[in-house]
Amino acid sequence: MDITRGGAHVSLDALGHPTTCFNSINNLRRRGRHVQVGLMLADHAQPAIPMSKVIAHELEIYGSHGMQAHRYDAMMEMIASGKLAPERLVGKTINLAQSIDALMNMDRFDTAGVTVITEF
Repeated sequence: MDITRGGAHVSLDALGHPTTCFNSINNLRRRGRHVQVGLMLADHAQPAIPMSKVIAHELEIYGSHGMQAHRYDAMMEMIASGKLAPERLVGKTINLAQSIDALMNMDRFDTAGVTVITEF
């Protein structure tokens, strides 16, 4: 809350885990928005939502299945033309052997950006 000066304007949970869903919503500022991407399955299908905060802070919660497959061509054209630069989201690249350590230490939040496995 201190880093964002009162909470995030927008949160996105693409992991689909009840803890990340709850924390994403709980760390929003007033009138913030949360996007839940993809389906939460099995034991994760009914996550706890801090509904009192949703109501008191007038939060918005959106669900998204992700991008429709028929739109992939347009997205790839935007990347090729430089309109979109997904590489800017990458914090670091690792090899497959390093992925075990990276997964075991995810909860440390010691890197910015997405970690991508580039060597198998």
